[in-house]
Amino acid sequence: MNVQSVERAFRILDAIADRPAGVSEIANRIDLPKSTVSRLMTTLQGIGALDHVEGSSDYRIGSGITDLLGGLDSTARLAAAATPHLDKLSGGLGEASGLSVPDGYRVRYVVQVDTDTPVQVRDWTGSTLPMHVVPSGLVVMAHWPSERIDRYLDRDLEVFTPQTIIKPDDVRDRLQTIREQGIAWGLEEFAEGINSVAAPVSDGSGRIFGSIHVHGPAFRFPPDGRSAAVSDVVRSAARAFSLQRSSDST
Repeated sequence: MNVQSVERAFRILDAIADRPAGVSEIANRIDLPKSTVSRLMTTLQGIGALDHVEGSSDYRIGSGITDLLGGLDSTARLAAAATPHLDKLSGGLGEASGLSVPDGYRVRYVVQVDTDTPVQVRDWTGSTLPMHVVPSGLVVMAHWPSERIDRYLDRDLEVFTPQTIIKPDDVRDRLQTIREQGIAWGLEEFAEGINSVAAPVSDGSGRIFGSIHVHGPAFRFPPDGRSAAVSDVVRSAARAFSLQRSSDST
């Protein structure tokens, strides 16, 4: 679609939002030729933005739009629920913390809490990254079925820094260690000068649905001799949030 077509498509969606309607009625509502409206509606239906109302010639807002809005609402609620845990985590460790969720073969950062420190890392909220380059992705990936892990590793894996681990056997060994320890560290593997640590979070059924992480400048994070203590704090925060999610789902 060109810019004009996109603008017209939004006019169609806006016109149909109140109640279902057919092509002729929508064309009258937005003052466009019926042929133009019909063509755009066919495209919108093809991508799930419009659905045909069974037994009539009318169309309504499609499941693709409602699913998207529902997902955004769910993500917003998840971010709001995690923020108190992240506030406590960042307050205790003095570094930025965040919550992320899987997005296919990538991990998406949904919220970040920063601290008032002289050197801060950027806010990654809304960004997506390959699972294998960040601890927040690795702790989720570690709980995938072996077949899915094999499919992921049977591809050309992106390299971000000289520290990025991409050899399939090395990644598998790493995932096994993560399963055993319940924590993952990344030392300048995604961005030079940035270290991070993550632990998985689960819902009431025990399903891993995301991770809580902390990241900071490599020159100060983790503090010397404190990586084990930091791991414990992050694991505890992830466990507390998981228990809350379990309670919310009952």
